[in-house]
Amino acid sequence: MILVTGATGNLGKTTINSLLDRGIATTDITALVRDETKATELKAKGVQVRIGDYQNFESLKSAFQGVNKLLLVSSSADIDRRFEQHKNAIDAAQETGVSHIIYTSFEMNDLRQSSMTEDVQYHAYTADYLKQIGVPYTLMNNTLYADMIPIFVGKDILDKGVSIPAGNGRTPFLPIAEMAEALAVVLTTPGHENKEYIIAAETAFSFAEIADILSAITGKTIAYYQPEASSYVAQLVQTGVSEDDAAYVARFSRAIANGEFNTNKSDVKHLLGRSPIRIEDFLRNTYNK
Repeated sequence: MILVTGATGNLGKTTINSLLDRGIATTDITALVRDETKATELKAKGVQVRIGDYQNFESLKSAFQGVNKLLLVSSSADIDRRFEQHKNAIDAAQETGVSHIIYTSFEMNDLRQSSMTEDVQYHAYTADYLKQIGVPYTLMNNTLYADMIPIFVGKDILDKGVSIPAGNGRTPFLPIAEMAEALAVVLTTPGHENKEYIIAAETAFSFAEIADILSAITGKTIAYYQPEASSYVAQLVQTGVSEDDAAYVARFSRAIANGEFNTNKSDVKHLLGRSPIRIEDFLRNTYNK
């Protein structure tokens, strides 16, 4: 039995779809959700649904009964609560006999020495705890979602240009769908225990290069602007992003400018048996509509 946490979120839901695409029976897939009313689509596909909350240890123990492989999608709670929640899930998995935990971690040059360490070091804590606990694990160190590009730069970039203070820093953006497919491979094939994979594109791009690619795709000149951090936060707020979330995104832009995501590593081709989708193709599908 495979259990996917965060099953109504983007990565969890897409991973379940990838499992189904690989021919895994719905009777062998369980979705963990906090709110059953949000699981209508999963139930319609025949996926089993269990209720559990990272903050509620007993609910996790109940939900993990009979589970062999656990996909632990990192929490989206307040950052200072995330490691505690992950520890709850790992401890519950150990107590209920889960034989393999796959954790969606994060890929940066150094989680503990990043310009945004306070935002990301819980991934390092979780990885360390997994390595100590004794349950076979796999760390899936994910780069930034390509799907976040419209959030970073706004939805009107074809008219207003690409606007983000990211300097010339490069990021190996990868679509959620590719990450989900890699997760589905690890969940359904042998030989991944106690391993760590880098889930990133093979080539990293700066936002200046992304603007150039969009210019070539659309036939329009897409400029690249680098506002001051405070102006960038205000820009995000104008699009409906909360002040806190805008400040959070701005910290990502600073880390990108510092080159903190450009690790020059990728295990996606090894896992998928093919190269990951090119950023050009992703941008064409996203913006050339």
